[in-house]
Amino acid sequence: MFAFRPTLAASLLAALAAPLAAQDSTEAHGISPFGDLKYPPGFAYFDYVNPDAPQGGHMRFRGTLASGTFDSVNYFILKGEAAQGLLRIHDGLLARAWDEPASYYGLIAESLEYPEDRSWVIFNLRPEARFSDGTPITAEDVVFTIDTMKTEAAPYFRITLEDVAGAAALDTHRVRIDFEEGAATRDLAATVGELPVLPRHYYDTVPFDQSTLDPPVSSGGFRIEAIDPGRSITYCRDPDYWGRDLPVNVGKDNFDCFTYEYFADTTAAFEALKVGEYLLHEEFSSAIWATAYDFPALDKGWIIRGEIPDGRSSGAQGFYMNLRREKFADVRVREAIASLFNFEWTNATLFHGLYQRSDSFWENSDLQATGLPEGAELAVLERYRGQLPDTVFTEPAASPPIRNPDQKIDRNAVRAASRLLEAAGWRVGADGMRANADGERLRVEIVSDNAAFERVLLPFIENLRRAGIDAIHTRVDAAEEVQRQEDFDFDIMIARIVLPLRPSVELRTVFGSRGADAPGTLNLAGVADPAVDALIEEIIAAPDLPAMTARVRALDRVLRAMHIWVPNWYKGSHWLAYWDVFGQPAIKPAYDRGVDYWWWDQAKYDALVAEGALR
Repeated sequence: MFAFRPTLAASLLAALAAPLAAQDSTEAHGISPFGDLKYPPGFAYFDYVNPDAPQGGHMRFRGTLASGTFDSVNYFILKGEAAQGLLRIHDGLLARAWDEPASYYGLIAESLEYPEDRSWVIFNLRPEARFSDGTPITAEDVVFTIDTMKTEAAPYFRITLEDVAGAAALDTHRVRIDFEEGAATRDLAATVGELPVLPRHYYDTVPFDQSTLDPPVSSGGFRIEAIDPGRSITYCRDPDYWGRDLPVNVGKDNFDCFTYEYFADTTAAFEALKVGEYLLHEEFSSAIWATAYDFPALDKGWIIRGEIPDGRSSGAQGFYMNLRREKFADVRVREAIASLFNFEWTNATLFHGLYQRSDSFWENSDLQATGLPEGAELAVLERYRGQLPDTVFTEPAASPPIRNPDQKIDRNAVRAASRLLEAAGWRVGADGMRANADGERLRVEIVSDNAAFERVLLPFIENLRRAGIDAIHTRVDAAEEVQRQEDFDFDIMIARIVLPLRPSVELRTVFGSRGADAPGTLNLAGVADPAVDALIEEIIAAPDLPAMTARVRALDRVLRAMHIWVPNWYKGSHWLAYWDVFGQPAIKPAYDRGVDYWWWDQAKYDALVAEGALR
């Protein structure tokens, strides 16, 4: 790292002091996008925790990462498959409150200061903050973290932080971050504050950009206790953790250890739950949820099966089409493909009627576009009228057509799709498959690692082929699927992207041009559209909640008109099954499962052991 000479340091501090004196600033214990903090200074703990929760016990989860395995504990780079739960070993300057849409309160930072335009922020660090090796956390570590994330981390972090102009240590426990002139700064202080703080002294000798299974020096309250590569990882409480009694930590992480267990497939994992190899399971299969929960441990009341509400946007799950491929350049081709998925039949026949159809990227929230645009949303869209399809203004927000639930093959859908494909120049040949004027066949490969999805994909592929599309399903292993997603090496891929209720700079990595060609971002469809980019920047710069809401609805409407995906389904809740050995707070936070606030109930465990339920 660059070492400041005393004269240069004095000059830099003088330069930074001038803007501080030039404008009034706010000193606060937390921050939210629009200033609406729920908790006052000096609050004792969040409403959704039990401040007297017992400490102890061992929580065991099923690892649910997309890759199904792991070979690294470096969370911040693309190399390797990072283990689940790694954020347990890292603290940020701020911590999220899960009963507010997007509010953050002091963790490593005791307070923060910022001007009205939020063009910079100063974090005042707690002098008692320590890394896992006992080294004090200082302003220089924050500077190192930001510099490193901006230059060496995965593209997601680099794009997220691109409006950070720089960071400087004002003294040992005081760090200032400046944002680029003209940048939308509403959320940047929280974005920086949420970053895990990394130890500069550790990375002086350890390469940051390498995959590793060596536990790093870290800033959080848990340490990596045991690693069985690809099979399990265990985190245990640091008995010397300095921040245990902070308001944001009271009633949280009440277990001594957390273990994430990995399994070869869903069946093996479910069988392991039944015999208590792990204790908490979130179910993602409607077929299993509807038909397989009839085993002895459930009948005897040893395992509890329940559904809890999810107050977040329900997630944009769908089959994402890769617009980087020339075959998807014409929106009529994309619309035709999307129209051939018969959700109604799929839901009735395969899902036991347990899901609802998605149509929005902010499904099940007040941010999704509905009907025709009007009011503030229409005013936003008018600014881009010449760059948008006329249907954005003349038709209700695009939604999938409703199909016949009694017919797997919907002939009306096939005819409608065929008309779109003909208009786009894809003609049916003698072999029944479509080709363009150059004789190139319309071949579409859907990539997935999930055997359970085949029952959904095969009828969809049958419909696609009836319309003359040479569609195939390629099943790959979990590691290959992750690699192909990171490299955008696919025609169509299944994904679920959960977008926040107060969206901001992360939209650049999901729908922005800057994320379209950056490996590892979530812009799976490869959206690179000037109007979309402009709408994203308007959202980031929104001065208040009504303006943000109107702008998000406008973006949702435009993205849906582009037909970049085949919308899937949602349920707006969590399906949980767990052994009856836990205590739970009376209140569940609106925007989280709330499991991190449960605790071990020794009496319940002893009772199950006495009945022979657990060993």
